[in-house]
Amino acid sequence: MNSKLKQLVITLAATTALAYASISYATDITGAGATFPYPAYAKWAEAYKAQTGTNMNYQSIGSGGGIKQITAKTVDFGASDKPLTPEELDKFGLMQFPTIIGGVVPVINVAGIESGKLKLDGTTLANIYLGKITKWNDPAIAALNKDAKLPDDLITVVHRSDGSGTSFIFTNYLSKVSAEWKANVGEGTAVSWKAGTGGKGNEGVASYVQRIKGSIGYVEYAYALQNKMNAVQMKNRSGNFVGADEASFKAAAAGAEWSKAPGFYEILTDEAGKGSWPISGATFILIHKMQEKPESALAVLKFFDWAYANGGKMASDLDYVTMPDDVVKLIRSAWKAQIKSTDGKAIWK
Repeated sequence: MNSKLKQLVITLAATTALAYASISYATDITGAGATFPYPAYAKWAEAYKAQTGTNMNYQSIGSGGGIKQITAKTVDFGASDKPLTPEELDKFGLMQFPTIIGGVVPVINVAGIESGKLKLDGTTLANIYLGKITKWNDPAIAALNKDAKLPDDLITVVHRSDGSGTSFIFTNYLSKVSAEWKANVGEGTAVSWKAGTGGKGNEGVASYVQRIKGSIGYVEYAYALQNKMNAVQMKNRSGNFVGADEASFKAAAAGAEWSKAPGFYEILTDEAGKGSWPISGATFILIHKMQEKPESALAVLKFFDWAYANGGKMASDLDYVTMPDDVVKLIRSAWKAQIKSTDGKAIWK
């Protein structure tokens, strides 16, 4: 082999080695859980991969599935719209932190009702889902919509069939505004529904409502926007009818006291404020405190650190509310204090 050819072989070998080295350091991330934040997470993942080369593979399977997978350690992080209590976090060795805030929105498919014009209050919505109100021209709905021409059509109720943080936010709200709902159904990621048919994920509920005439369902607001669905106005705790949008979600989040919430446990339904959307909520990431694979945990934290710093506009474009800077500072401090490798060293510096 002549000297020039020998040098070329050495150069190619070195280049190949560097390429493989760079691949080995690009730790891909796996996560699973809530469908509520999926539109934002998908946008973040696309932009993050373009910038860093790291894949964030997220399975939108519902909060119940996300909690199961992170507790079983089959993913690097779980996601849930139902925050775990401090006791639950301790039991599973987890910490949680909020990423974005949004709203759960009742959506309808009713002939003759203009988009965004139907008004409901909490009691009436609860009675629809209890199966007590079965027609769209029921006196209780008519009393809230005096100028509307309501059809004499049967109501088809659509709810989630899977374990769902969206359902938790929805049923938590109904439990606050209806004593009968609280006593007979209660709140949770999965409940014993008194009426209707189930769809899997926000996607499934949206699909059913779009196809079934006379139906009502509930979805995260981004799904209502993307599918151009007819969202209702809701009467809030202050007695005002408000529409779902970024401003009404911000109004609901204004009273949150994250610094006083152990384990970032904060629920934002039925909040005070004249412009507050009553079915609002944050969505959370779950990650193990003790990390057997510190490089994977660090990759997760780097992704969400990047999202806090760079993902605000992408989330806002989908009408989610981003976390305030002071809350992000608290979150980063919690990472440093709580997430450690098996030798006790902090993973986040």
